Amino acid sequence: MRPTKYTDDLPDKIIEFMRTGMSIEEVCYELKICKQTFYNWCDIYPEFLDAKKKGVDFSCGWWMKQAREALRDKEFSATLFYMNMKNRFGWTDKSDITSGGESLAKIKISFKE
Repeated sequence: MRPTKYTDDLPDKIIEFMRTGMSIEEVCYELKICKQTFYNWCDIYPEFLDAKKKGVDFSCGWWMKQAREALRDKEFSATLFYMNMKNRFGWTDKSDITSGGESLAKIKISFKE
């Protein structure tokens, strides 16, 4: 069995990297580890998993701030931002709730007196 590259300072490094908007893949690149190792460490080290969860939240916040500050910029691509957020953070389009194939949002209710 090979010795691990894991060190006690890695949780702090993850948070530091992801506060700048980095993805897990970019963090792996910086740490010179594969993604499977990253997720293995999440399973083995609770503090690493906690740092990953915080890091994802911080990364999402960083991207939200970038978009908010760039909204008036003519070069800002809302589509690119939206696709990035969907793919990286699981954003989804709002869908209507349906019942029996008919959208509940379109059902009209009337009362007879």
